[in-house]
Amino acid sequence: MSLLSITFHCTKNNIEEWENYIDETLVLLAENLMDVSKYILSEVHSDYIDEGKNYNLLLIFDNEELREDFIKSEMLNIAERIEKKFGTEVMIFNTFLNPKKSRF
Repeated sequence: MSLLSITFHCTKNNIEEWENYIDETLVLLAENLMDVSKYILSEVHSDYIDEGKNYNLLLIFDNEELREDFIKSEMLNIAERIEKKFGTEVMIFNTFLNPKKSRF
């Protein structure tokens, strides 16, 4: 199992438009990712962020190779689409999670 956590930070000004994008586009995109065995799309609550809002897409792959392939192709496409639509109002942070131990 190999995991990728993608955090999207949206500025205050575009939260409503971003949430519509999540509901109409990002969910469908996640549903149609062929190499992803499971995913969780979340709204992130944090006491320390008040200049916007974070959302997270946790992708679960069967192995590290599939995750690497995703980063090289699909992730680039996703980032380009979001940048084209939202510019610097939505920032994307990838975190590679390498489980040491799990009971999933």
